[in-house]
Amino acid sequence: MAEFKSSAIDCNVVEAVQTQAFDVVVIGGGPAGMAAALAAHKAGARVAIVEREQHLGGILRQCIHPGFGLSHFKQELTGPEYAQRFIDQVRATDIALFLDSMVIGIDSGEDTGASSVDEGAGTAAVHTVTLMNPSGMLQLTGRAVVLAMGCRERTRSEIKIPGSRPAGVFTAGLAQRYINIENLKPGSRAVILGSGDIGLIMARRCTLEGISVEGVYELMPYANGLRRNVKNCLDDFGIPLHLSTTVTRVIGHDRVEAVEVSQVDERLAPIPGTERIVPCDTLLLSVGLIPENELSVAAGVELDPRTRGAVVDQCLQTGVPGIFACGNVLHVHDLADNVTAESERAGAAAAAYALGTGAGAVPDCELSVSPAGIAGYALPGRITAVALTKLNFRVRRPVNAARVRILAGDEELLTGKVRPFKPSVMESFPLPPKVIQRALDLGASEIVLSVDPVEEE
Repeated sequence: MAEFKSSAIDCNVVEAVQTQAFDVVVIGGGPAGMAAALAAHKAGARVAIVEREQHLGGILRQCIHPGFGLSHFKQELTGPEYAQRFIDQVRATDIALFLDSMVIGIDSGEDTGASSVDEGAGTAAVHTVTLMNPSGMLQLTGRAVVLAMGCRERTRSEIKIPGSRPAGVFTAGLAQRYINIENLKPGSRAVILGSGDIGLIMARRCTLEGISVEGVYELMPYANGLRRNVKNCLDDFGIPLHLSTTVTRVIGHDRVEAVEVSQVDERLAPIPGTERIVPCDTLLLSVGLIPENELSVAAGVELDPRTRGAVVDQCLQTGVPGIFACGNVLHVHDLADNVTAESERAGAAAAAYALGTGAGAVPDCELSVSPAGIAGYALPGRITAVALTKLNFRVRRPVNAARVRILAGDEELLTGKVRPFKPSVMESFPLPPKVIQRALDLGASEIVLSVDPVEEE
């Protein structure tokens, strides 16, 4: 019998891993990844997209409702139609596609001179993206990597609903996939917890498929989805929305038989004596989204505890040189059109970094950006150039009248107009170069974006 030599086998395995070189490697083939890849390709970079599913398009493939493309294409499209336009554009280029491929790691190493990547870009770190697919292991190298992995839904375990553990509890997105992609019926009588957009859309979708929706229950005293979805998906179908109410128990053995719902107080704690039982066989959860950043953390990328996405500068570059982030992996967006616009910026900046044509140069400055008042977060979290910067943010609660204030220390640098704000809408506020320069002249290390309610006259 031949002697087993583990060391020789290990060497052979390492040697067998193929490596392909690109300028920009995009992780994720959804709307963010495709937009970033197309922008990088347009800038002259050699680009690869790695997607874990067998198809491009991401979550949009199952979003068959209209409302996409109003900003980007100036017409209303369904999710698959919106995605297909980008798929067609990608297919018309020489962007390399690695579908059905799971990224298992991103490693960075110094580029010491000649490399298989474009030598004209100068000395920079080369990132190695290791992936697995049915053909085996493969490594892709590039000076720039764009993180575009999207987000996932919060599950029952993350919000800790008490009760038994029967079948019939789904995230709203999973139920959407079952109905729209798999042609499966998740149940006959549903309760929906959470008034996020996907929960509202699924209330309508279930109704259209003959599934009775007993109601949508929302912990907060206001709806978390876009106003148009509240109207089109609930009001138009007579589906009740119960605010300041949550599910406090799941009831059932093999299958959900009912849920207990309770009203909550101003501290969001259930109020004793308000419990009631709602018969149903299905509970759909629309209780928030979490950016998919396991790969980011493993690559050394710092995360913002507020967004649970990467801390980036105005070029959407993370603290790891050459790694960029965009779309829902960076912060949860309200509209796919906004994902596209942001991701195009990330792709162009990644290409400029990889090709040595501008982005990622020595920073002009280093200012952190922090939220205050009722602002839940502010993005980018770092400003590294004295240039026009668009700050994105969301408020933590709806207000009829508030203003944005930009502060450096005790000095107010800029003030916006008084207007209403809603948590469901991602807002933006332009920061002119002169405001950034003023903060630097004051010796500030931080700019504060504060959204402050004002008394209505």
